[in-house]
Amino acid sequence: MQELYLKVHQTRRREPTPYEDLLGDTIERGFAAGITELPALVAHLNRQGPNFPGGGEWTVKGYQAEIARLAAEC
Repeated sequence: MQELYLKVHQTRRREPTPYEDLLGDTIERGFAAGITELPALVAHLNRQGPNFPGGGEWTVKGYQAEIARLAAEC
C-alpha cells in the first residue's frame, strides 16, 4: 500500500541553518506560551532572540519579510 502522507522533511531542499533552527524553536516556544497574535510574537522574538538579521529589533513587517524569504528558500 502506498504511503499517503509526507515523510518528515520530505519537502525541504536542505538542512536548516542554526539561525533557522533557533528562530523556529523560539517561535514554537512562543506558541506554547499561548502567544497567538503577531505583535506579541514579535515582542517575544525581541526578548528571546535570535536577533533580527542585519541587526536592530524585530518588527511585524520585518518578521513577515523574513518568513517570506525563508519560505522562498525552502
